[in-house]
Amino acid sequence: MTSDKAVHAYTPGLRTTDRAVLRKVRRLPLPGDVHVKLGDEVKAAEVVASTELPGRVHTLNVAHELNCQPDEIGNFMVKVEGDVVRHGEILAESKALWGLFHSFVKAPIEGTIASISTTTGQVLFRGEPMPVELDAYVDGTVVEVHADEGVTIETQCALVQGIFGIGRERYGELKVLVNAPDEPLAAELLDEGCKDCVVVGGSLVTLEAINRAIELGASAIVAGGIESEDLDSLMGEPIGVAITGQEAIPITLIITEGFGELAMAQRTFSILEDLSGKRASVSGATQIRAGVIRPEIIVSTGQRPEAALVEAPVSQMSIGSQIRLIRAPYFGQLAEVVALPPEPTEIETEAHVRVLQARLVDGTVVTVPRTNVELMQE
Repeated sequence: MTSDKAVHAYTPGLRTTDRAVLRKVRRLPLPGDVHVKLGDEVKAAEVVASTELPGRVHTLNVAHELNCQPDEIGNFMVKVEGDVVRHGEILAESKALWGLFHSFVKAPIEGTIASISTTTGQVLFRGEPMPVELDAYVDGTVVEVHADEGVTIETQCALVQGIFGIGRERYGELKVLVNAPDEPLAAELLDEGCKDCVVVGGSLVTLEAINRAIELGASAIVAGGIESEDLDSLMGEPIGVAITGQEAIPITLIITEGFGELAMAQRTFSILEDLSGKRASVSGATQIRAGVIRPEIIVSTGQRPEAALVEAPVSQMSIGSQIRLIRAPYFGQLAEVVALPPEPTEIETEAHVRVLQARLVDGTVVTVPRTNVELMQE
């Protein structure tokens, strides 16, 4: 019979390490131009590729505007397909009673005339294309070039992943504002020196502190926990369970432990404290379900990657593994695996699932589904 010591399980993990090698694929939404080549050293804010998104489409019923038949609009158009027009510029003109009365149709937007239909009487406009510039996101080396699409960048770095985040990719100097991982990030701790910085607290970050950080122009906040009500107030509505990271907010927020006043894990705090003063790349993108995406803080070392670090560690869990619980009623709590029963167990919902037993920080041993935990990786 297999002993407990030989039992392993596989589960998504949160990585917290001061030495890792990451590869970041930077890909355009549409084919475009790549501005770097294989082997180039790039900085996080450097534009590595660019393209243009098609402008919005707008239609105008010219036949209706001129009170004529659709097949007659060609007699009145003063612009043709392919012409670039300015907003308010005359497109068509109708004269009546020997020129005494004029009717004009003007361009509703600035753009290009894509088509003129004598069947429907409609003129189709395409707005000005929208430029898209893709930056490197991390300092590193271009190790792959994807023709007309983007690049893959490799970096040796320190990496801290959070449990939840909101807000887009941003950059800034790490600035630790507290002295211990259980110290809340209060508004009075922030000052003008936080502008463009990634500010780090310990346990709870308050809505007042977030608003103060936004007022000061901070790039991001990293903290152990947040009250769900404060998050809803920040967003203006309850946040959904879909992927985050594209919210229209002026700051990125990364929560490392969970909801409520939860102290940041000591190792996470120690790594961030050691990196204070260095430039970080952060992203709030989060997806908990299939295709797990975690919010992250990345600090590139500027060194060449070590071959032994390139492969990502396997998410293997065994007796003694450190985990974080990610579902109520233990959401955000850290624990140690004490048993991995091999057979499915019936839980409160009457479903039969694979479970594990874990010892919480206070010594309590709980049984939870394996899907409700994340492995703490180094």
